[in-house]
Amino acid sequence: MGFRHKDIIALKDLTKEEIELLLDTADNLSEINQRDIKKVPTLRGKTVINLFYEASTRTRTSFEIAAKRLSADAVNITASTSSVVKGETLSDTAANILAMKPDIIVMRHSVSGAHEYLAKRVSCSVINAGDGAHEHPSQGLLDMLTMRQKFGKLAGLKVAIVGDITHSRVARSNIYGLTTMGAHVFLAGPPTMMPPGIERLGNVTVCKDMREAVDQADVVMMLRIQLERQGKTLVPSMREYSRYFGLNPAVLALAKKDAIVMHPGPINRGVELASSVADCDQSAVLKQVENGVAVRMAMLYHVCGGEPVE
Repeated sequence: MGFRHKDIIALKDLTKEEIELLLDTADNLSEINQRDIKKVPTLRGKTVINLFYEASTRTRTSFEIAAKRLSADAVNITASTSSVVKGETLSDTAANILAMKPDIIVMRHSVSGAHEYLAKRVSCSVINAGDGAHEHPSQGLLDMLTMRQKFGKLAGLKVAIVGDITHSRVARSNIYGLTTMGAHVFLAGPPTMMPPGIERLGNVTVCKDMREAVDQADVVMMLRIQLERQGKTLVPSMREYSRYFGLNPAVLALAKKDAIVMHPGPINRGVELASSVADCDQSAVLKQVENGVAVRMAMLYHVCGGEPVE
């Protein structure tokens, strides 16, 4: 099957077959990252604009590397160094960028729904690199790829996601993607950071205690507290948060022996994740970063009309 979407806005919009196609393509393209000369001519002549209204290290860098490894021309624009600081609206920014005839706009924005708004106003493809507390589809895909490489499947896995669920776009993309692929997601976090009704999104169980979520889990995914989205602190202190919702060796021992630890980054060591866990053999954090390049190569490839890669 081919990929029939002009844009990739949310994993909620993708079928199981489309997610599998993106993961299979990423798996195949990951071989390029192991070569001495890490470049193929697949997207030669294409132009990718990375338009970031929020700070980013891993996502922006890996989208840029992904574009260059497929021989596309990548241009980076940050809000702090663009006409946005002069009052230019998103619509006007998009119109001006579109006049330069790009093929893909990769955007991160603080407002949920900004990408859908943009996609309706431009003829080129739009890829969501994170919008507010809505979704982060490329992170969800790279997380699923990392799990599939470890366990050979996604269906039937118990995945514990712990932390600030309310404000996490990573949590939402993983919930949509993992439940579509047949995994069972267990959520844990402070009551003030757990949105009501989230269990209706799929095969999701909300746990009152972190240990319940981690018990016999195949994957333990820790989330950063999104202080920049809260407007106020929703827990008494970081010390108390770490005591009840931080992953340490004792809590990790409740998971399966071959369980992996994941984190979308950046890690707040000593808060949601003890350094001894972040650096242990079960940590897949750096593997997630590595897979991010392959996944984003696959996303760029398919919105440009690419066929399945053998």
